[in-house]
Amino acid sequence: MSTPRKSPKRPALRTASAPAVRLVDRPADDEIWPRVTRELADDLAVDALARDRAGKAPFDEVARLQEAGLPALLTAPGPTRRGADWRAACAVVREIAAADSSVGELLAHHYALSWSSRFFGPAPAEEPAPEADLVEDGGVDGGVDGGVDGGDPQRTAAPRAPRTGRAADAPRTARTPLALDVCTSEERWLLAGGVEPPHGGTGQGLTLTPAEGAGGGWVLDGRRSFSSGVTVADRLVVGARPGGTGDLLVVLVDPAHPGVFTDAGTDRVGQRLAGAGTVTFDHVPVEPEHVLGTLPHDEHAVAPFTTLAPLALRLLLVHVGLGIAEGALAEARDISRAGQAGPAPTDGAGGPADTEGAAPAGAGDDPYLLLAYGELATAAHAAAAVVERATDALACGLLAGWSLGPEERADIAVLVAAAETVTGRAAVHITTRILELVDTPAGSDARGGGPGFDRFWRNARALTAPTQAAHRLRDIGDHYLNGTHARLTLRA
Repeated sequence: MSTPRKSPKRPALRTASAPAVRLVDRPADDEIWPRVTRELADDLAVDALARDRAGKAPFDEVARLQEAGLPALLTAPGPTRRGADWRAACAVVREIAAADSSVGELLAHHYALSWSSRFFGPAPAEEPAPEADLVEDGGVDGGVDGGVDGGDPQRTAAPRAPRTGRAADAPRTARTPLALDVCTSEERWLLAGGVEPPHGGTGQGLTLTPAEGAGGGWVLDGRRSFSSGVTVADRLVVGARPGGTGDLLVVLVDPAHPGVFTDAGTDRVGQRLAGAGTVTFDHVPVEPEHVLGTLPHDEHAVAPFTTLAPLALRLLLVHVGLGIAEGALAEARDISRAGQAGPAPTDGAGGPADTEGAAPAGAGDDPYLLLAYGELATAAHAAAAVVERATDALACGLLAGWSLGPEERADIAVLVAAAETVTGRAAVHITTRILELVDTPAGSDARGGGPGFDRFWRNARALTAPTQAAHRLRDIGDHYLNGTHARLTLRA
């Protein structure tokens, strides 16, 4: 039976919009995040197997993320915020996923959703100044990429002009929307949800009806399943249509409201700690300022920058898959090294020999094992190269902001699709082969008390199963052969 899930009490929502622009010195934060991420990944790796066996809602994992400050990473840096750019965010997701891919998926969805007000909100009336040191609300629009980070494209103080043909022109969305990434940092929120309609969904999905009274706003109803975070989120970001048709409004919802009911997903094959579940919304009020933006029903009215939203999420999930492959490969290597190491060498007098700088005795003697690891390491390196190229392309597209054109967006989409296809296949292949290399029942099966390498395979399968590789390859081939652009739609 579903019951309303209560979230910890939070301060009232604050609207962070169009602050004055000023110049400040950027704090040296670029070295902080790698160290913080490495420490958290090491901590998660210690009990990853035990937590996977237990399969509980990831409240403890979220607390660790919040303690490390990682949910606020994509926010513009400032006196109370330590932000970074999208390349750093992808690197964080990848390293966390290598230790615990469920937590990596949680973080990936959170990062993508934290930019909802940027992707779907009204476009600025004019392009922001190119200076990388322009700041918002006292924060530095820092980052080594000068705008791929949390500061651009909402850092300018210029008034916003609504986009043509958008539902944001409606009176019920007339108030200034929240700058979601800033609120997320200040209120220490973890975001979950999903904007795009679910694949293969039937019916109207989530719907909005006008609220009664002079205050305006909407009332949200419907039911929808989400793949990550909804059982532990502080706020939900969802897409819903007024009357079930027309443009899609992107709204922010408090899951602690009495009209929100959450059913946790159970008996999942993989990604058991990702916080998946089904959420029912029963007459949940949505204030006008909690309408973060709009996605026009007509795809020709969608700005190319807006269509980077699904690509950003897909690429973050690609980093999760790459992290699974690299984490599984590293753990298997450690097991193989330990299993092949022979007795400690001795000198002529029977004492320990000086082996500094030498390989462990007995390690790497099996040519077939060397061949297998060479194959798997090469697959991981190849996937990483493709992913890095797609990450750089997306970062440049985000830096371009609203000046991004359809051609540039199409090139980014192709690179993301290629990274998705190559990494998905590599993750499944690597995790499957590792089960063969760790050939004892205790080694492959967590129930046998071994290291539980089956969890890597289960997580890789669960993460990549929704992706249609054939569709991605067809789009890549059509673009390469005919120069055709993939459709400018939100759905990934």
